[in-house]
Amino acid sequence: MDWRWILGVLILLIALLCWTRVGVLVTLGDTLRVEVKAGWLRFQVVPGKKRRPRKKKPPKKEKASSGADRAEGEKRRAFPKFSLGEIWDAVQTLAPPLKRALGRTRRGVRIAPLRLSLILGGQEDPAAAAKLYGELNAAVWSGMPVLEQLLDIRDPRIHTEVDFEADKNRMEGTLGITIRIGTAFAVGLGIAVPALRWLLRYIKQHRKKKPAPEKSGAAA
Repeated sequence: MDWRWILGVLILLIALLCWTRVGVLVTLGDTLRVEVKAGWLRFQVVPGKKRRPRKKKPPKKEKASSGADRAEGEKRRAFPKFSLGEIWDAVQTLAPPLKRALGRTRRGVRIAPLRLSLILGGQEDPAAAAKLYGELNAAVWSGMPVLEQLLDIRDPRIHTEVDFEADKNRMEGTLGITIRIGTAFAVGLGIAVPALRWLLRYIKQHRKKKPAPEKSGAAA
């Protein structure tokens, strides 16, 4: 086969892959349901399928480990906790490049359907529930026009209300998000450098906060 045919087939396959949409469909209600979509394929991941119980194997004998080894293992497994200031710093750092990257993709991210109903429980603290209701509506009315310029949002329907007889918040609805693989790759390239800079700054700050190791040994 001529190399030009091979190159043409590869270009066609890459183009089809870049135009393939992947995403998730989340259904909120009494139970949570999550489906993953890839092109025409759809897989339900939550709730997962029940598996047959496997036979339990006898527990293996573990070697005795010192307290220092256990502490070191827990330290390695610990997930880094971000403070509110660090999260806000990440948002301020990544929001501008993310906005530019989404603007270049010509709304390649699609949100459909968007049917959300949030009912705030105001039985315990009616004033706080009413305040939160006002803040949520302000965020929706100010944020949705910006999102609709960057994303392909089709017929959004967001409903909020306060139930002063309910003691808990309740959310219902359906949210679907899909993105072309090529768009995801372009957005990732657009925010890769700012994200790496923020991560290096975060690591550098936490290295400075590390406490000095304690000296062992009895005092003379």
